[in-house]
Amino acid sequence: MTNTFEKVADFTFDLKPDDLPTSTRDAAALMFLDTLGITIGAGPMQAGTIARDTAAALYGSADPAMSARMMFDGRQVSLAGSAFASATATDNLDGHDGYYPTKGHIGVVVIPTLAALADCAPDFSGPEALTLTTIGYEVAGRAAISLHDTACDYHTSGAWNALGVVAMAARVRGHSRDQLRQGMGIAEYHGPRSQMMREIANPSMLHDGSGWGAMVGLSSAILAEKGFTGAPAITIEEDRVAKHWDDLGTFWQMEHQYVKPYPICRWAHAPIDAVRQVMLEHKLTHGDIASVHINTFHESSCLYPGIPTTTSQAQYSLAYAVATQMAYGRIGLEHISGGGLTDPLVADIHKRISVSEDKRHSDRFPTCRVADVTVTLKNNQVLTSGDVHARGGPEAPMDKSDVIAKFMEFASPSLGEARASDIRDAVLGFVNADSKVSDLTALIFDAP
Repeated sequence: MTNTFEKVADFTFDLKPDDLPTSTRDAAALMFLDTLGITIGAGPMQAGTIARDTAAALYGSADPAMSARMMFDGRQVSLAGSAFASATATDNLDGHDGYYPTKGHIGVVVIPTLAALADCAPDFSGPEALTLTTIGYEVAGRAAISLHDTACDYHTSGAWNALGVVAMAARVRGHSRDQLRQGMGIAEYHGPRSQMMREIANPSMLHDGSGWGAMVGLSSAILAEKGFTGAPAITIEEDRVAKHWDDLGTFWQMEHQYVKPYPICRWAHAPIDAVRQVMLEHKLTHGDIASVHINTFHESSCLYPGIPTTTSQAQYSLAYAVATQMAYGRIGLEHISGGGLTDPLVADIHKRISVSEDKRHSDRFPTCRVADVTVTLKNNQVLTSGDVHARGGPEAPMDKSDVIAKFMEFASPSLGEARASDIRDAVLGFVNADSKVSDLTALIFDAP
């Protein structure tokens, strides 16, 4: 075994809740809540419904020890089926957190995995739930950076977040160090190395591949538990990636996730926020504006350019998202689904928006997401935003109260305010020593 794997194993099995800095524990609780809000909000969407029905049809289990209910559904399937269903749903409402260096998302698999594991394990403490959450984030995040540093093209999150799932499962299920190593190797080998830019060009329910990341991660952990073997995970054990693991347990990626204020691909957020800033500063309405030109980074400029006809296209849009923000001052689920997709006001504003790549912004990606806009008013006045960072990241963080309000906005419509509030209190209460994961699991499996 390599020194890097030993470091990962020590971190996975030996990390204690009291080892987490208070700031890390608080961040874990807040990201847990934020992701769970998107899982709830995504529940009624077509992709989530299909994923749950498919899990019930194909991914059941004959072993009660390997079975778990699906969140906000109640039907029992396999561990892997439960995590797959919730991760797929979450991935298809593009409002979940991410980490810039990974160019992708971690919580989307971590929270469904924790829920599935908790449903067939003895009760454990809230602080342990946050420790598991942190392990998932820290391992998956470094696997992502390692993969991006060694692979020839840009893979979706499912290609690497499966390794964080394996670490969580190994800890909960009491695996040996060798079982952890085999599980990591199996997960990396079978992880869906799907091409992100292919999905950007043709938006669909595939999104970021995270449903399969969750499926592969838990399947791999159980395979290893039963004695299946896998080649060592290159993203952990190859010499050229060792540098990405040196700070494991000292630098907490958990504290540096970004939160999305909009359920739209993160690449669109800086342009949205730049237009928002100009409109707020000058007290403008969409009726005052003749045209908007967006300068952004390459990946952002590749987002869907037209008027979307599906929710998937809307979430990978740029001009449409900016037009929606201009029209309503916010972007909610109702704007990217149903009748929102045929809104004549948004379509009219969309005609006034143009987009181009700016090398200055491309050179800074993925370290940060920056854009600028030029707004021409109907009176011919020209306003510029200057460079604007996407809100919710380290450069422009959202307040805790804003993240909690976002959770309530997405969770309350389907669950009701009372149940959503109880879930909020249970998750934020995980920082308390006397809390239990059952404080939450009692609330998250029954159908709305």
